[in-house]
Amino acid sequence: MNGTDEQKAARLYRMVMPGHICPYGLKSKDLLERQGFEVEDHHLTTREETDAFMEKHGVETTPQTFVGNKRIGGYDSLRVYFKLDPPEEERSDTTYRPVIAIFSVALLLALGLSWHQYGTLLSLRAVEWFVSLSMTILAIQKLQDVESFSTMFLNYDLLARRWVPYSRIYPYAEAFAGILMTAGALVWLSAPVSFFIGLIGAISIFKAVYLEKRELKCACVGGSSSVPLGFVSLTESLMMTAMGLWMPARVLLMG
Repeated sequence: MNGTDEQKAARLYRMVMPGHICPYGLKSKDLLERQGFEVEDHHLTTREETDAFMEKHGVETTPQTFVGNKRIGGYDSLRVYFKLDPPEEERSDTTYRPVIAIFSVALLLALGLSWHQYGTLLSLRAVEWFVSLSMTILAIQKLQDVESFSTMFLNYDLLARRWVPYSRIYPYAEAFAGILMTAGALVWLSAPVSFFIGLIGAISIFKAVYLEKRELKCACVGGSSSVPLGFVSLTESLMMTAMGLWMPARVLLMG
């Protein structure tokens, strides 16, 4: 922290109106207090008062935080000031957070189902549920905006480039296979679907990333994804391919 904040006091100007309380203002106040600051909390209670404040200080948004005579800025600037985030120019436009969240929740759900069904966290069915639930949750992400997904998907999927409707069918096929595999039903139908879309996806990703060395965003978590196309995307496709082979094999082996 800078020497100017040694007194641990800050002035915060935020919108608090009858029909609107700025969420970033609340977050700024909470962050300052968690950092040990005594906050002089100024409410901007009308549109006119807010506009006058912004014009006076030459800013376009509120909230605004001041430490001593120095204006820190809005909530994002406050996080940079406290070194919780890097400066904007140093930030990466890619993240693995969405897929980490999806796979983590799918794993915990699979373990929970295994515990409920078999009284143990570790079971073969837990592994199957992990893959099928991951497929289903990933499909939900895509189904929120199928057109946006299809646009990003067309950047690299080989089949979709030859037959564009496949880019819109894919999320439904993934959800369909994932749901049936979670239930252990209609394996004769879900397994080929999973194997087919997984294999095409794996080949497409390998070609785009490892042969052509292209830097692309992955459509795996939807069309607004910031997840880079690469190892994680390839793993997802290989998991679906493996499930497409394993599920019918299990039925044959276990009768």
